[in-house]
Amino acid sequence: MTEARIGIIGGSGLYRMQDLQITDQVKVDTPFGEPSDAYLIGKLAGREVVFLSRHGQGHRLVPSALNFRANIYGMKKLGVEWIISVSAVGSMQERIRPGDIVVPDQFFDRTKNRIQTFFPPGIAVHIAFADPVCPHLSRLLFEAGCQVGASMHAGGTYLCIEGPQFSTRAESRIYRQWGVDIIGMTNIPEAKLAREAEICYATLALVTDYDCWHEEEEDVSVESILQIMQQNVQTAQRIIGEAVSRFPLPRDCPCAEALKGAIVTSPEAIPEPLRQEYALLIGKYMTGTQET
Repeated sequence: MTEARIGIIGGSGLYRMQDLQITDQVKVDTPFGEPSDAYLIGKLAGREVVFLSRHGQGHRLVPSALNFRANIYGMKKLGVEWIISVSAVGSMQERIRPGDIVVPDQFFDRTKNRIQTFFPPGIAVHIAFADPVCPHLSRLLFEAGCQVGASMHAGGTYLCIEGPQFSTRAESRIYRQWGVDIIGMTNIPEAKLAREAEICYATLALVTDYDCWHEEEEDVSVESILQIMQQNVQTAQRIIGEAVSRFPLPRDCPCAEALKGAIVTSPEAIPEPLRQEYALLIGKYMTGTQET
């Protein structure tokens, strides 16, 4: 492999990149089962890119059914060092309108039934997650969005709910009181797992609706989402193309060494079968005692 790859996880409506010159389609075996779909490998803006449809071609998988661990592990196995995550979201703020795009810098986890880590009993890992997105990649996505003329918002809190149902009106109003900016169903535990895999991660959140809190707007529905989504997806592809053309990015961010000092279990206490199974993630830290 001659260069580190850029990963793109396409959310609702983004099942392929129109300008991606596909050179290979790969199914990846992982210790966690099957990813959502085959990975499409190719060139975009002169860079090596790996694309994955989060919900599978034809949108077969609801958020609660996604195999997040397999999806991120597959990216790691294919040499990805940056992931651009594209997600449809609802707005919880008047100033963030349908058709806008947010690059959030915080997440609030309201999921209930999802596995949040790669690591099993026998390997205790506690990553730092105070700043859950890569600052370099987030800044690049925002600047690329401004460059192509999108209505962009830098920063904000993404509230991740379990789904697949949308919020009740009471929930939506309470979430507004918490001061969150957007609401979605897919970025947690995706962002946490990307950090455990030491992959830089940032989100393009495509705003499709006002959830159900807004008294003067229609309540969120699949029909209204799909209408706005078509416009947003075209804009997102232009943003991604512009962003990818500006790579490579520095890897002097905390993402690149997230596991350094985070593996609490002493290397000698990790059973050899686990060391081998998780070598892709922890192998470089197994040669001796970690610095703390």
